[in-house]
Amino acid sequence: MRILLFLFLAAAGVLCAEDELEASVRKIFGVLKIVSDHGADPVNSEKAFYGGIIPGMLRRLDPHSAFLDPEQFAQLKRMQRSEVKGFGSVVSILPGRVIVLQTLPGTPMQRSGISAGDEILAINNIALGPLTPEQLMQVLTEARQGQALVHVRKPGNARPLQFTLTPQEMQAPSVERAFLLEEGVGYLRVASFDEATARDMQAAIEKLGGAKLKGLVLDMRTNPGGAVSSALDAAALFLQPGQVVLSAKGRRVSAEEKVPAIAKPYGFPMAVIVTGKTASAAEILSGALQDHDRAVIVGEPTFGKGLVQNVMPLREETALALTTAFYYTPSGRSIQKPLEGMQLEHSTQKPAEVFKTDKGRPVRGGGGIEPDLGVQAPVVKRLEHFLEGSGAYTLFATEYLRGKPEIGPRYTVPSDMLDKFRAFLSANRVQPALGEWFASADWIGYRLRQELVNQALGVEKGDEVEAEREPFIQTALGAIRGK
Repeated sequence: MRILLFLFLAAAGVLCAEDELEASVRKIFGVLKIVSDHGADPVNSEKAFYGGIIPGMLRRLDPHSAFLDPEQFAQLKRMQRSEVKGFGSVVSILPGRVIVLQTLPGTPMQRSGISAGDEILAINNIALGPLTPEQLMQVLTEARQGQALVHVRKPGNARPLQFTLTPQEMQAPSVERAFLLEEGVGYLRVASFDEATARDMQAAIEKLGGAKLKGLVLDMRTNPGGAVSSALDAAALFLQPGQVVLSAKGRRVSAEEKVPAIAKPYGFPMAVIVTGKTASAAEILSGALQDHDRAVIVGEPTFGKGLVQNVMPLREETALALTTAFYYTPSGRSIQKPLEGMQLEHSTQKPAEVFKTDKGRPVRGGGGIEPDLGVQAPVVKRLEHFLEGSGAYTLFATEYLRGKPEIGPRYTVPSDMLDKFRAFLSANRVQPALGEWFASADWIGYRLRQELVNQALGVEKGDEVEAEREPFIQTALGAIRGK
């Protein structure tokens, strides 16, 4: 334990003189001994170090340096492999209700006979009806940790059925969606960066048309990052050999990463979608594509996480995730946003500067990646907001599909669909004013179509319907058309 503490003190940037380090260690052990000898309860020294002293010391450095106990270290390794435990379903979470939209082939849900449209009433004898969406998410997350008892009601059956499901390890693909937005223009949604992401991106692009594509929309909204090496490999799919992707600078780190000479990049026009939850490796890729004028960045300013972190394995299956440097885009912009009240505050509190892309376009630094084209979500009307929150679309679609109508990829809503939906709402004591109804009728028809496709053909096809009107995607598509 003493050796471990010395390592942490040195890594955290405490004064390096050996006598000062030793004096600091003596103080900590002195306090621990007094607490151990005179405290009201016995002290667990392992918990004191792992749960208190070490995390407390690291918390002052920056928000991302952390000590990983054996379980956290093992979880990090699983995340790097994109392995998760689950039952294999896509669900719609409504206030007090969980509706199954899709079950994945070969998973516990699919093997049990649970299918789209079924409603999950209870999990491990916890009734879902009284729970808020946040509580529902917590119950669903905890259920994946072990065997779960699930009560399900199928459409048209009053009596619930009972299933015992055992979660299994499943690969969570980081490339979540790949389809054509229109002839020759592809769409990729990349949720994170793991070991296989760049390879999966290339495979998806090839399926969509490869080098013959007229354009590509790369959607990295809410992408938290992941393996930087994977983002570098992804950059090599689009940037020219020898172009700089990033640089890293720190007290003991100075490095520059370039596209390999053997790279054979695609040349079609690109637009990249980002938001305030796009971070880390996703920001590295976005910044490189922007600085080299390779893609139009669309959306919102990104999160601003540009810290180089090394995970250093320690004894007893523990590890230290330590910030060692900062990431910069090819033009020299720091990705990291200012860190107030942290040891790295001085290093990150710099005035916003203007940098230049390869073609001389001004781009601003100072934290995160600012988009070339900003997007604001449209104002949601009161009725539309209510219908989304009530789950009316999902519930109506479940009931409508019991009649087994023909739902194909190019499905269009029948002319009498809105009348049937309005009657459904009325039966459930929802009677919108005539003016409100007609003001939102077009949007309601679109949402009904999406929900019907979700349940009949799967959420992947439902996402294709959503893309037809989604403002971020349509702005990105417009940027490609303009090239």
